[in-house]
Amino acid sequence: MTVRVVSALQAAARDNSAVAAGTPSIELMRRAGIGAARVLRARYDALARRGVVLFVGPGNNGGDGWVVAGELAAGGFPVRVAQVGEPRTKDAREARDSARAHLAAHRPFDSASDAPGVVVDALLGTGASGDLRADVLEAARDIEALRRKGVPVVSLDLPTGLDASTGARAREAVSADVTLSFGTVKRGHLVSRSACGEIVVIDIGLGAHADLDDGAPILVDASLVHALLPPIAADAHKGSRRKLLIVGGASGMAGAVALAARAALRSGVGMVRACVDHASLAPIQSTVVEATAIPWPSAHEEIAADVAAWPDAVLAGPGLGAGARPLVERWLAASGAPVVLDADALNAWAGDASSLGTRIGGRRAVVTPHVAEFARLAGLSVEEVLADRWDAGTALARTLGCCVLLKGVPTIISGPSGLAFVSAAGTPALATAGSGDVLGGIAATLLAQMADPLAAAACAAWAHGRAAEIAGAGRPLRGVTLADVLEALPEAWRAPTALREEGILSILPAVADA
Repeated sequence: MTVRVVSALQAAARDNSAVAAGTPSIELMRRAGIGAARVLRARYDALARRGVVLFVGPGNNGGDGWVVAGELAAGGFPVRVAQVGEPRTKDAREARDSARAHLAAHRPFDSASDAPGVVVDALLGTGASGDLRADVLEAARDIEALRRKGVPVVSLDLPTGLDASTGARAREAVSADVTLSFGTVKRGHLVSRSACGEIVVIDIGLGAHADLDDGAPILVDASLVHALLPPIAADAHKGSRRKLLIVGGASGMAGAVALAARAALRSGVGMVRACVDHASLAPIQSTVVEATAIPWPSAHEEIAADVAAWPDAVLAGPGLGAGARPLVERWLAASGAPVVLDADALNAWAGDASSLGTRIGGRRAVVTPHVAEFARLAGLSVEEVLADRWDAGTALARTLGCCVLLKGVPTIISGPSGLAFVSAAGTPALATAGSGDVLGGIAATLLAQMADPLAAAACAAWAHGRAAEIAGAGRPLRGVTLADVLEALPEAWRAPTALREEGILSILPAVADA
């Protein structure tokens, strides 16, 4: 089952659709609470047996918390519920009344005399936004005080004070060690990853209702990537693994092409050729010995037909430098190969996206801008792009007639049809010069090997981020370089072998501030 990344309104629409189709809303709440209790026991069994304190609010998020409390008490765990306001919904009241029957039959947890093992935050959920007020603010402060003492905090659906749609955090919002999201991932989770800890997406039985046709993008994870990736045949040869041409490498910028070439080779391409400035020929061939190299054609020199026909894909942009447009235009005119455009190959068309779309000409293509490059190409401000990051890519994809991979936290991959993917893989290790060149090499390799540019771009974004996670595992972020990320790429391509936990749709690792 695919996992969608949704706004608060889109999350509510999925619940409402399931209810309208015959699933009682209290049943969705029960599934959420039972699933959360199961994950909590799996993550914190020993600590939970020392006692669990649940802070429950007045809405349906509090109702989820009451279900968790009842499940834990029925399982023999010492439990105490700190109720913040009377339940306001019928479902929350029913969940409370049911839980109280279990709580009354088991030993309560006396938090006045015993330190809790785990804290559960069930104060506010997907529908909440804005500042914390009154009793909820005091409860959030109590949770934070326990967290500072080393008690792990598990938030239900969202850490209290985190806006589900924007990722904005209220003053004194809760920070979680684990966030248990129900049925979907919320946009806010991916914008404010450090506030959420590990994100575990629990199946609450939305089924087909999770895939409402409202533009919510699909989360890219290991299972999806390995379902999309084509295998390398046992009888493969360098030609069948495809040929990649990289156009870039102005004088003094050969390193960008070297990074892209290394990434392509570590992503399974069969052959790499670099088309670079004369001054970069020797550096490229001494740095990436597996690659061949040719010089940029002179201004009046035609690109030979056999040279133009050689690649199965072209990556244009790494280290290309100022004045890139004429060279990129000549390559696009000479070769009909699929193309990935990045950096100066995009900046050359600042404010002129429609002309670039004409040059792309309907071929399989991916553009990979960061936010500032996107803004320049689309004729927008950076602030406008950030405010509309979830939908801006689709508009540009339609203008260009190709896939748009908007780099950032998270990375959003959009196609002209409106279908989109989101990759949340990665760490701040990628926030360094040359990271985009590595991504370009991965994306161009997969574009050469895959028929669907959107799928190729989604897989590339995830593998790029996953390699960074592997490179930084167990190490301080400072000192993790792109060389480490490249070394980790082979491991990123490894297919998952562990079975997913029962009732779990996806898991996103914690990404902390470093």
